Amino acid sequence: MLARHIQYFLAVAEHLSFTRAAAALHVSQPALSQQVRQLEESLGAQLFDRSGRTTRLTDAGEVYLRYARRAAQELQEAKRAIHDVSDLSRGSLRVAVTPTFTTYLVGPLVEAFHSRYPSITLDVRELSQERMEELLVADLLDVGIAFEDVQAHDVEARPLLVETLALVVNERHSLATARSIGLEALSAQSLVLLSPEFATREQIDRFCQQHVIQPQVRMEANTISAVIEIVRRTTLSTLLPANIALAHEGLVAIALEPVRLQRTAALVRRKGAYQSAAVRVFIEVAMAVATRLEGA
Repeated sequence: MLARHIQYFLAVAEHLSFTRAAAALHVSQPALSQQVRQLEESLGAQLFDRSGRTTRLTDAGEVYLRYARRAAQELQEAKRAIHDVSDLSRGSLRVAVTPTFTTYLVGPLVEAFHSRYPSITLDVRELSQERMEELLVADLLDVGIAFEDVQAHDVEARPLLVETLALVVNERHSLATARSIGLEALSAQSLVLLSPEFATREQIDRFCQQHVIQPQVRMEANTISAVIEIVRRTTLSTLLPANIALAHEGLVAIALEPVRLQRTAALVRRKGAYQSAAVRVFIEVAMAVATRLEGA
């Protein structure tokens, strides 16, 4: 009964309308109103102000909302815990990755995981780190692969691999046979870079400012696949993780010397979240795949 009261309260708080909340829950409005009144009576406080043209939370309702959301998360975790199967004969996993990892890490990771645990369903999404952290806090994701500098207080990061960015060119480029390039020489290169909304671009710009590099940015693109295709077909080069070049035929990664542009990729999860058997083995497989990629 308590779970239903919380569910109904949260629906009205979300929609700020008993009519819309009832429609979303597929229940009658009188039944919904009765359940909310029962909850208010049991708490000895009014949760909604119904006096105006719109329904709104009272001060007591605002306070109760924080705890109700937390309770709803706990109830969902309890449900998953009950249905968790330790022999991994079934299960599901909600995973998110930031865009750079889609290009070279997701393929080997999903291949390794699915070959070992074919009965576990994976829901893999590509998201910005900001959105990923929001969904982790809301318990709408189980695990993410992003960077260790998390912003959300309720999200924790576990280092996965150290990613090294390099100058990436096509195999016909004049520098394709070079093993490294100096930072001064980098300023002479015509580049295509990811657009500024990407964390990767922010890191590149910061690196260039720190080392007084003035990149000649001739093009920008808002997808990694577009950047890669432009590098394939033109004389432009780019700055991307070296592993991306290794994963794509016809591309070459040239190391930056003497200072390298590196960042730490991480497995991110909500602090204190229930760790199912599926999450545990996914983390194990991810760590193994990352170790293999770092050693390549």
